[in-house]
Amino acid sequence: MPPKRRARTAHRPSKAPETSSDGGVARDVTRKRKRGEVEDQNNTGDRSSGATIYSHWLMKSEPESRTENGVDVKFGIEDLKALPNQTGCWDGVRNYQARNFLREMKVAHQAFFYHSNCKTPGIAGLIKIVKEAYVDHTQFDKKDAHYDPSSKPENPKWSMVDVKFERMTRRFIPLSELKKYHLKHKNTGGPLRNMALFTRSRLSVQPLTPEEFDFVLSLEDTDPI
Repeated sequence: MPPKRRARTAHRPSKAPETSSDGGVARDVTRKRKRGEVEDQNNTGDRSSGATIYSHWLMKSEPESRTENGVDVKFGIEDLKALPNQTGCWDGVRNYQARNFLREMKVAHQAFFYHSNCKTPGIAGLIKIVKEAYVDHTQFDKKDAHYDPSSKPENPKWSMVDVKFERMTRRFIPLSELKKYHLKHKNTGGPLRNMALFTRSRLSVQPLTPEEFDFVLSLEDTDPI
């Protein structure tokens, strides 16, 4: 079996607190690991000043054990539920566009917790943002699976947010079902016609429009197709 990752608190540097670009200070929270599909560090993901402002998200994480650089990167929604106060930091994002989305998140924004890179990928539950973007300390940890030697403490590249478990969806909503709706809606103009899960599938942090979020949430009360 791959080694089990031990929970630990977020790192606080001895000389100065970790801060985000808007001056937020990192709290001590139980650290967790999550990881979506492989992310491209060369994609800067710059967005125009007229970009859409989002308040709903889909965040991918791996619920099954997989060792990366000697670290088990498994983190499913049940692992989040098991943390103190059911709250943890969403670290390890190493794609610029996904990072930019993290930096746009505000307290009380809702997100779907999506199980990825597993036998049956799909939406398992709901989480909410409880702390806005601040420095992801794992980028400086040489023992961490997502250590980035090109990132410097005086100019950190990567950010994370804190999330809190809200609830499980009333049923698991698999990717295969969402894809059927996406293909149907491409022809009919339905709400999932441009869903990022299919148009920007590699991103582990994805925005949702209110229309997309509401439609997907409504599926928990319907029979699978």
